[in-house]
Amino acid sequence: MDGRGTGERGDEWGEERVFAIRLLKRLLIRWQNGLVGFALLAAVLVACRLWPHQPLRERLPSSTAFYDDSGHLLRLTLASDEQYRQWVPLKQVSPQLVEGVLLHEDRWYWWHPGFNAWGLLRGGWVTYVRHRHPQGGSTITMQLARLLWGLDTRTPSGKLRQIAHALQLELFHSKREILEAYLNDAPYGSNVQGVGAASLVYFGKPPSDLTLPEALTLAVIPQEPSRPLQKGGVLINPALARARNDLYARWLQEHPRDASFKPLFDLPLTLHPLARLPFEAPHAVDQLIAAQRVSGERLPPRVVTTIDLDLQHSLEQQLSNYVQRNAPRGIRNAAALLIDTRDMGIKAMVGSANYFDAGIEGQNNGTNAKRSPGSALKPFIYALGFDQGVLHPQTVLRDVPSSFGPYTPENFDGHFLGPITATQALIRSRNIPAVWVASQLHQPSLYDFLREAGISRLASEQHYGLALVLGGGEVTMQELGDLYAMLANRGVLQPLRLRESDPQVGGTRLLSDASSLMVMDMLRQNPRPDAAFGAENTRLPVYWKTGTSWAFHDAWTAGSFGPYVLVVWVGNFDGSANPAFVGVDAAAPLFFQVVDALRAERPHMQEPSRHMPANLKRVEICLASGDLPSQWCPQRGWTWFIPGKSPIRVDTIHRPLVIDDATGLPACPPYADKHTHVEVFEFWPSDLAQVFAQAGIPRRKPPQNPACVDAGRPIGSPPQITSPLRASTYAMRLGQRDRTAIAFTANADADVHALYWFVDDAYVGQGRPGSSLFWQAHNAGDYRVRVVDDHGRSDERPLQVSLVQ
Repeated sequence: MDGRGTGERGDEWGEERVFAIRLLKRLLIRWQNGLVGFALLAAVLVACRLWPHQPLRERLPSSTAFYDDSGHLLRLTLASDEQYRQWVPLKQVSPQLVEGVLLHEDRWYWWHPGFNAWGLLRGGWVTYVRHRHPQGGSTITMQLARLLWGLDTRTPSGKLRQIAHALQLELFHSKREILEAYLNDAPYGSNVQGVGAASLVYFGKPPSDLTLPEALTLAVIPQEPSRPLQKGGVLINPALARARNDLYARWLQEHPRDASFKPLFDLPLTLHPLARLPFEAPHAVDQLIAAQRVSGERLPPRVVTTIDLDLQHSLEQQLSNYVQRNAPRGIRNAAALLIDTRDMGIKAMVGSANYFDAGIEGQNNGTNAKRSPGSALKPFIYALGFDQGVLHPQTVLRDVPSSFGPYTPENFDGHFLGPITATQALIRSRNIPAVWVASQLHQPSLYDFLREAGISRLASEQHYGLALVLGGGEVTMQELGDLYAMLANRGVLQPLRLRESDPQVGGTRLLSDASSLMVMDMLRQNPRPDAAFGAENTRLPVYWKTGTSWAFHDAWTAGSFGPYVLVVWVGNFDGSANPAFVGVDAAAPLFFQVVDALRAERPHMQEPSRHMPANLKRVEICLASGDLPSQWCPQRGWTWFIPGKSPIRVDTIHRPLVIDDATGLPACPPYADKHTHVEVFEFWPSDLAQVFAQAGIPRRKPPQNPACVDAGRPIGSPPQITSPLRASTYAMRLGQRDRTAIAFTANADADVHALYWFVDDAYVGQGRPGSSLFWQAHNAGDYRVRVVDDHGRSDERPLQVSLVQ
């Protein structure tokens, strides 16, 4: 009996073990199936995420917000579908706004698969059973699906399609991506979509800077986006105000510490109407948009420009006032451009006197229009002449009737001034001297220089000839401003920048730093047109030049002050002429009104410190000739010159004559035992003497005595070079060129006070008889050394320099 019991119990235990094993196997199989199913689900999800698909931010077109350099909104453009929609990354949206949207729209957003069954059932019950105000029960994912696919969700079939697309979104995109897309696509009234555009339109700030009342206001608008503002006002409508306050009450349940904000919610909330959206610096923004269309580049949602809105407003005000005051003179339009030479950013661009005036074609951008610059290019003629050794600032040029082949230019006033220094020729805008300097240029010519500077749409050089000097070609205000900024930056041309993201490149040197400084110094001496009234400002100099196009179509003034280059233009976009369009009369007053306004607004404005060129020197000259002074020169001055390049010789205008006391004529040598005295006369070339006579300027003519040769010539010995030695070769050691100096010395007559030394006709320095002047050769080769005393007598000899190890 006991045995049977034991066997039965053993069988029972065996059956239990078999059952347990079978159950365990079933559970294991189910667990494996579940694991496989989970893995398959995960694989499908990963595959959907990795499958190439269009990012949500590219599903709908975006607006672009343009800002000035301080973050002030200039313009919010319409997207291609005529909506204001600006994409903002989720991390740049106020966390209070994100939480407020979830609290108001979809509290279970992070947990549902794209739809909320309970919400759908409740919405169906309220809408179709109780026949109350329709409720869709849509989640944020479903609302995004409706926006992206343009679904009609008022019918059950439409709702099913919405759910299907919501599941599609959840499969292919993360929760953060979906929430980000919804916030950027949600309706916010009129044609405003997304929190980025809504925050800018209604509050004038990015969504990251919203206060709690503002954030909760934007959170409730998508539920009733048709009319966020009261009719004709700027206050939020009562229904939205109640919805916002209800949301705030629920907010306090989660954030009780924010009860301190309750007084703010009791105040009336004002929203900016869409019509008050900023529309600043319109020509600058238009230029950026046009450039994007030409290049095919897609503008980002946010573009920071180099525009300074305060400077922009100042220029706009000055142009508007100037045009109004000068309307009786037929001045109806003007344009201005302000460039910061430190980073080449365009700080203000006023393309017309009134952007919205169709009568002057105000939407045209005058700063990009090709116009004849008149004399505004003359500074670059002189700069090229300095670099090529044609002249220096005090070189005396001939303002006389001249022909250059078939070209016979005239001056603006029809008169000729005779001898005139290069500085005066530039600031008085004399045409003949400028054309002569241009005719002496070789490589580069003015045409080559303009081509290298990037001046667009130039015809052939033969087409212009020397007329290019006087404005025969055409430039834009931006091109001209870039050239004047190059002068201010010591000869380095850099591209203009209108976007803050544009790189600041090193630029290309087109002029030497020495010639650029020399031209700037010449322009600084140009007296402003109202200088007679004490308007000069010595603390902040202005370097400026005017230009008038042929037949009075355009009046220009361009120049620099402090860190800025300013270009102004007065004229008509239709090209019609006006005798009032003279640079100094029409454009210069506007130029200086802007300068004075900016000085007053920024009293601490300073000119950037720039180094003095190492190869630029000062030398004393005779003012009448611009040459080194002899002892007979009555008036002396100083000029800049580039050693080894600038053409300087000893003055020959003032010459002494030995006059016979009895006859008043030059005495015949020898002069011993004769009663004579020495007089100094001016020996002017015949063309200049004729101009003096025509102008009624008396000049004493040097007397002549045909009775003898060398009548009146002072007796004296020319200087004699004692070093360098004749027939000697001077060795220059490799690697020690800077320490290898050659002594120049010479003997001279007792009446000599100064000796001037030249190497290959390039002036190198001044010394005294018996003293040494040291000179360094830059390269081995054959040179010609010449010394001239202050009487004009000279001596010269060859010099050979070799290079040794």
